[in-house]
Amino acid sequence: MTEAHRGPGSDDDRLRVVFDLEPEDGWPPARSEQLWAVRVGEDRARLDNIPFFARGYALGDVVVIAPEEDGTQWVRKVVEYSDNCTIRILPEENDGQAEARQAVLETFAPFGVEAEIIEQFGLVALNVPSSVDIEAVKRLILKGAEEGRWAYEEGCVTSQWRAAG
Repeated sequence: MTEAHRGPGSDDDRLRVVFDLEPEDGWPPARSEQLWAVRVGEDRARLDNIPFFARGYALGDVVVIAPEEDGTQWVRKVVEYSDNCTIRILPEENDGQAEARQAVLETFAPFGVEAEIIEQFGLVALNVPSSVDIEAVKRLILKGAEEGRWAYEEGCVTSQWRAAG
């Protein structure tokens, strides 16, 4: 996986938050997902990673967290959306896994789209902020899927994304 997104906040404010996942037909391949977050209140944190598996969440969202006795900070719900979209890309591996994932990163970087990779599953998670040309990014994602370059999943999308061509 690529290095964690480093947003505002000191290292003292950073914590790991955990999402309880509900796999369907074997996906996602885990029962939970841990992300970095920055504490913004006693029971709130702003997500500081792009989710690979948790649905309905994006980088920058503020979530309510609840600690367990062992210190695990479970995500309960989102209370402030960031206006970012989370799109997951599973590249075809014609040129090899690493090259295919790198090609996805290089395709979307010029648009101002951040990405993280989870090598174990060959997955690229994109953060599509509202400030980028969402129509162009969405067209490119759809074109790549139509051409068989990748499969994609909309992990968390905004009304702006849904309205885009």
